[in-house]
Amino acid sequence: MTERVVFLTGHLALPRLRRILEGLGDTAFTWDIVDIGVQVAALMTEAIILRRLTRPVQATRVILPGRAGVDPQRLTIEFGVPFERGPDELADLPAYLGRGGSAVDLSHYDVRIFAEIVDAPLLPLDRLLARAEILHRQGADVIDIGCRPGTPFDHLEAAIAHLHDAGLRVSLDSGDLDELRRGAEAGADFLLSLTEDSLDVAAGTGAVPVLVPRQHGDLESLVRAADKARALGMACLLDPILDPIHFGFTASLTRYAMLRERLPDVEILMGTGNLTELTDADSAGVTAMLMGICSELAIRAVLVVQVSPHTRETVAEHDFARRLMFAARANSDLPRNYGARLLQVHDRVPFVQTADDVVTQARAVRDPNYRIATAEDGIHVFNNSIHEIGRDAMSLYPVLDVANDGAHGFYLGTELMKAETAFALGKRYVQDAPLDWGLAAPGDKAAPTRLAEAGHTLRSKGAKRDDP
Repeated sequence: MTERVVFLTGHLALPRLRRILEGLGDTAFTWDIVDIGVQVAALMTEAIILRRLTRPVQATRVILPGRAGVDPQRLTIEFGVPFERGPDELADLPAYLGRGGSAVDLSHYDVRIFAEIVDAPLLPLDRLLARAEILHRQGADVIDIGCRPGTPFDHLEAAIAHLHDAGLRVSLDSGDLDELRRGAEAGADFLLSLTEDSLDVAAGTGAVPVLVPRQHGDLESLVRAADKARALGMACLLDPILDPIHFGFTASLTRYAMLRERLPDVEILMGTGNLTELTDADSAGVTAMLMGICSELAIRAVLVVQVSPHTRETVAEHDFARRLMFAARANSDLPRNYGARLLQVHDRVPFVQTADDVVTQARAVRDPNYRIATAEDGIHVFNNSIHEIGRDAMSLYPVLDVANDGAHGFYLGTELMKAETAFALGKRYVQDAPLDWGLAAPGDKAAPTRLAEAGHTLRSKGAKRDDP
C-alpha cells in the first residue's frame, strides 16, 4: 500500500511548498497539501487544526510546520493518524523527506566514547563526579580517569568506586604499573595503556586492557600483545596511537589501516586528542574526518580529550559524528543531509528564501511592522511602505522610522546585526530566532510546542509585535 502524506500549511507558504514537493519528482509516497486557513503557517494552533481539518484524514501521516506551536502527540490521538513535526524551514524539506519519506534516524551508533578527565588526581570526589556526569550527558560511555606522572593519587580506589556508584563505567589511564594494578583491583572496567610486557597486570581482574605497541610505531609488538591476550582468554582493545600532524600523522593512519587488515575482528581504539587538541582548527570538522576514518576501519572506541578551550564541546561532537557516520554507512551514503550540528560557522543552505520569494512576501505585507530576511542579494527590511536591501546593519538602520522609539530601535538594531553576521558568514537567519551555531554553542532551545513569547520580539509603541 502506497504511503500518503498530508502537509499542513498556511496561505503564504502554500505556493512554495507545492513547488518544493513537485520538485521532488517520483517519490515512494503520494502527497497532498491542506491550507489550514492562516496566513503564516507557524501561527496555526491545535484549536484551528481541530476545527478546520476534515475528518477522517485520508493520510498515512500528517506533517506539521516545524515552528507550529502544537503538540503532534495530542493531534495523533484526536485524529487517529500519526502527526509529526517537519523541519523549521521549507528549504530543508527535501532533506527531511530524502530517504523514502522518512525522517533521518540518528538514534544508533557503534562507537564507544572514552572521555578523559586529565587532572583526576587533583580533584576531590564531588568535583570528579560532577565533571564525569557532564561528560556522560555529552555522550561519553566510559569515564577515563587520567593519572599524572609524579602526582600521588591516594583516592584512586575511592574515585573508581564513587563513579561506579553513580552508574558510570570507568577506565584508568596511567603509565605507572602500580597505579594500574590498584585500578584493576579496585574494579576499573578498562586499563590504559598496557603492552605485551605489562599485560599480566590485568590478568584475572576483569579489567579490559587497552594495548599499545612496546615502542612507538612498533605494530608487530601490538599484534603479539593481541595474540597473548587471546591466549589468556582476555578481551582487549588495540591502540596503534594516532600522532599529531607533522609528527607522524599520516604514518599513524597507515598503521590503523594495516592493523585492521591483519586483524579483521579485533577491537581497536583511536585517541583523537592529538588532532583535536593540537590543531588550531575548529574541532567539529577534525572530529568528523576522524570519525569517518573510524567508520571505514570499524574502529569502535575513541578516547576523547576536552581540555583546550577550542575543544570544549568535542565530546558532544564525537557523539553526533558517530551517529551521523553510522546512519550514512547503513544507507551506503555520503555523510551529507543527516543533520547540521557539525556545520557551526557556515550553513549548507544559508538562505531559506530566494530574493524573489522575499519580494513576494514583502508585497503581501499590509501592516507597518518591520520584517527582516536574508537572501543571496543581501539583507531585506520591509513592511507595508518600504522594502530596502543592504549588506550591513548600519546602512539599513537610517531607513527605519524608529527615532522616537528606543526600545523598538534597539530590537531592530540587534536583529539587523544578527542578520549581518549571518549574511557575512553564510549562515541561516530567521527573525526572532537565535543564530544556530550547532554544537559550538549548545543551549536550551524553546520548546517547539510553544509559540514564541512576545518579550523578545519588542513592539513599537502602540503597534503589534513584529512577526517574521
